[in-house]
This record gives sequence, structure tokens and C-alpha cells, in this order.
Amino acid sequence: MESLRGQLLIASPTLVDPNFSRTVLLVAAHDENGALGLVLNRPSELLVADAVERLAPVCTDYERVYVGGPVEPGAVIVLAEFDDRSLAALLISGDLGLPNIEASAEMLDGGVRRARCFAGHSGWGPGQLDAELAQEAWILESLAPEDPWVEAGHELWSTVLERKGGEYALVARMPLDPSVN
Repeated sequence: MESLRGQLLIASPTLVDPNFSRTVLLVAAHDENGALGLVLNRPSELLVADAVERLAPVCTDYERVYVGGPVEPGAVIVLAEFDDRSLAALLISGDLGLPNIEASAEMLDGGVRRARCFAGHSGWGPGQLDAELAQEAWILESLAPEDPWVEAGHELWSTVLERKGGEYALVARMPLDPSVN
């Protein structure tokens, strides 16, 4: 089994689950026990300073909390670019990862270049993500360094498909409702 950690999952236009329609997910972990991912393009209206005040200096006062997925929506996950990799519990790609639960907000503020907070995450049981890939529910793409930090919200889906090129560039321009085409 090849791990997809550090890859992007782009929701296929046929994926109609409202939790994942037109989403781009970063796979944070993937092994024989399942997978964990974060939806990168679902900003909420909630500001980090209002949701988890102690993380505001790490994520900036004006940063919105993103909806990472439908699993444990009350839990906050921080995605960070580390200057000090010893603060990471899990490195996803290069210096991008998830901080150690023991790391305080002060430690993170001094040890990361940038960070984003997510409410909840996306999860798959053993073999579930692989089955969804076989059913073509997801399109795989390599992670570009700026993908986790784009402010484009729902536009990220189109942007990543355009970057993939070919037939995917055509899919990127598909309207939400094909009947209006």
C-alpha cells in the first residue's frame, strides 16, 4: 500500500456528499489503519480569536477557522509550517504538519511561520479511502507549497483542477448545476 500522505484529494464532480462537494483535502495521514485529512477550502465565519483565543497569536487575529471535515467538528486541529520541527507531532510534507499536543500556543507562536486552525477533520477507516479512489470519487494531485494557505475558499477546487490540466481543466469550469450550461 502506498501512502497518500501529503497529497491532495480533489472531490470529483460526481461526489455529491454535501460535506465534500467541490472540496480539496490535504491527506495528513494514510496507512493500513485508515486516513485523516483536512478540507482546505471551507472557511467558516468564525474567527480563531473568537473560537480559541489562545491560538489567535499563532493563526493571527483575523484568520478564520476552516471546516476540516465532518468528524469531531468541535475539536480544533492546527496545520502549521514549522521553523522548529521539534514542535511537530506529524510532518505531512517538508516542514508542513500538525503540532505536538504538548506544544503551548507560546511555543507555536515562536516556532511556526504560519498556521491555520480547522474545526474537525475528515477520516476514513481501513481501506475506505482506497475504495473511494477506485470508485473515482477523488482526483489525486500533488501538493503545491501555497495550497494550504490560499484564501480562495471554494475557488481552490477550480484552481487545483486547472493546474492539473488536460480534461481536469475542463472539469474546473463546470457549473455547480450543469443544467444551466
